[in-house]
Amino acid sequence: MEQFTAEQMDRAAGVLIGQACGDALGVPYEFGAPPSDGRPVMKGGGLGNYAPGEWSDDTQMALCIAEVAATGADLTETSALDDIAVKFEQWYATGPADIGIQTQRVLGLAARLDGPPSTRLTEASRQVHDQTGRSAGNGALMRTSPVALAYLNDPDRAVEAARTIAALTHHDPLAGDSCVLWTDLIRRAVLDGELVQADLELIPAGRRDYWAGLVADAE
Repeated sequence: MEQFTAEQMDRAAGVLIGQACGDALGVPYEFGAPPSDGRPVMKGGGLGNYAPGEWSDDTQMALCIAEVAATGADLTETSALDDIAVKFEQWYATGPADIGIQTQRVLGLAARLDGPPSTRLTEASRQVHDQTGRSAGNGALMRTSPVALAYLNDPDRAVEAARTIAALTHHDPLAGDSCVLWTDLIRRAVLDGELVQADLELIPAGRRDYWAGLVADAE
């Protein structure tokens, strides 16, 4: 079993707790005006008419990944990807209060396809991209934090898992790129406890200039 310091374990727990709390705090303001006094309130509402303290589809889907990762499964293996896909579909079947348009289209189409769960989702993701010409929304990015925690000491596998899980619903390689960069940033922040810069070497060479521009704008 890999050994991590108490500080690293605390930061790892903070990734999930921070996401859930921040998500619940932000839902009332999604696509709306920020609080006039600059003090957000965890009051619920938002696009899904959430209860106060209830997190959105972003954290709901992240928990699907976290539950599979918590079993110790290798998220790059087909069996684990199938388990994640099944959890996504089970979540979708509950009629979530809010769901991204891209994700909804993919899960709806996948239910009508044949084959193993992860194969159906990946194929549906490709088909939706082919139909619309765009699938680089942020839905995959919002749920990727558990991938970083699953591979804190295995950067190569973290990259592979982030991109493969993203492709379950978002076929555009830019969506995968964003998940790769964010997963790596979270992983290194948990290990080192410092703000770090995005490692553009993780992105295929032909898209690095594009991402360099976005990172520069963000900074």
